[in-house]
Amino acid sequence: MIASTVHPPPAAADCDDATLIAKSLSEPEWFAQLYDRHAADLHRYVLRRLGSSVADDVVSETFLIAFRRRGRYNQARPQARPWLYGIAVNVMAKHRRSELRAYRALARTGVDPVAQSWSDAADTRVVAAAARSRLAAALRALSDRDRDVFLLIAWADFSYEEVATALAVPLGTVGSRLHRARRKMRNALGDVDPMSMTENLEETSRG
Repeated sequence: MIASTVHPPPAAADCDDATLIAKSLSEPEWFAQLYDRHAADLHRYVLRRLGSSVADDVVSETFLIAFRRRGRYNQARPQARPWLYGIAVNVMAKHRRSELRAYRALARTGVDPVAQSWSDAADTRVVAAAARSRLAAALRALSDRDRDVFLLIAWADFSYEEVATALAVPLGTVGSRLHRARRKMRNALGDVDPMSMTENLEETSRG
C-alpha cells in the first residue's frame, strides 16, 4: 500500500479530494491524505468480494494507479471515491475467477470461503444464514457488468450518479443494469427484493 507516514500540512483536512489531488501534483505527500480517507472503506469492499488473500494487493495497486494518473483527474469532481472505486473494479477484473469460484463453492456447500476470511465475522450482508447459497448462486449468475453495478450500490452505498462515474457509463445504463440484476436475483431468491434483503442484513449486522 502507499505509505502514509509522511503527513501533509494540517490544512489538508479542510480540502476536498480534488484539491488534495491537485496539490499532490507538485507536492506528492498530499496524496497520502487521499489514501487515509478512502483506503479502509475500499479495502472492506474488495475484501467482501475477493477475500483477504488478494484484498491488500488490489487496494495497493488501485492507489498506485491513481497516483500515476492523478494528473488526469477531473478537478470538477470534488469527491474522488467514484474514481478510486472505478480503478479498483478494473483491477478486480483480473480476479474474476477467484470471485466466481467463491460463489460457486458457497452455492454448492453453504460454506463461504470468502466470508471466513472477513475481519468482521458478524457482517451478514452477503451470507444470510437461510439464503446464502441461493444468494451466492444468484450473484454468480449475473454478468460481470451487472454484478459490478449491483454491488457498488448494495455494498459501497453508491448513488446511480456515482456508479456512472466509477464505471464510465451513462446514467441510463446504470439503471438498466441494476434493474436487470435485481430482476434476476429476485427470481433466484424466490421473489425477494435483493436490495431490501441487503438493507435488512445490514441492520442485523449492526445489532
